[in-house]
Amino acid sequence: MSERVVIVGGTSGIGLAAAGLLARTGREVVIAGRTAERMEAALKEIGEEATGAVVDARDAAAMREFLAQAGPVDHMVITVTGRGQAAGPLAGLTAQALRQAVEDKLIAQLMTAQAAAEVLRPGGSITFVTAASAGAAFPGVSGLAAVNGALEAAVPGLAVELAPIRVNAVSPGVVDTEWWEWLGDQRRAALDGLASAAAVGRVGTPGDVAQAIGYVVGNTFVTGTVVRVDGGGILKPAPAA
Repeated sequence: MSERVVIVGGTSGIGLAAAGLLARTGREVVIAGRTAERMEAALKEIGEEATGAVVDARDAAAMREFLAQAGPVDHMVITVTGRGQAAGPLAGLTAQALRQAVEDKLIAQLMTAQAAAEVLRPGGSITFVTAASAGAAFPGVSGLAAVNGALEAAVPGLAVELAPIRVNAVSPGVVDTEWWEWLGDQRRAALDGLASAAAVGRVGTPGDVAQAIGYVVGNTFVTGTVVRVDGGGILKPAPAA
């Protein structure tokens, strides 16, 4: 019997790339996303190996009901995030923006993991998708670092608490996805500048991160680990604004 993988946030970006990769390895993939339109497009792209449901990870009761119907599950991948609410210098960070970022990512991911733990088979896995801002020392990322750092800090403890379920995180650097739409017309210039700061000389693709997700899902000897996929972005100073 093939393994069943649930990907929350699987209708776009990193989640969609991971869904496609895992489906191609013969696993049964179930994706969850917020909108019916994106769900339809994602399922068409992945193919008949995948099924999906429209559910908002910020609604803990709805997520629990969805997973109860989807279970039993072998692996849970959680990619949900906000849209840059907490980005920018500390002087301009508002309490509301920070609360929203916490709700959209930290709380949504942890509550999804809580629900997943009830339906995961022993030896299964939970993979969070965080962000390399958690370990970065760049101006303007303190809010993002706080949210992602908190999520990454939970990984080792959860790996022990939920064993034999494995718990890991994949921490992407700058990846060209819809997340950057909050920059508007400045998006392209910002990504080009960040590419020049990366040791590999480019920004990442969703497929780059999907490969790391596939690794932690498939390797049964990996738990309590944060895998960084950042192109060496934190090894060099950020370009001047």
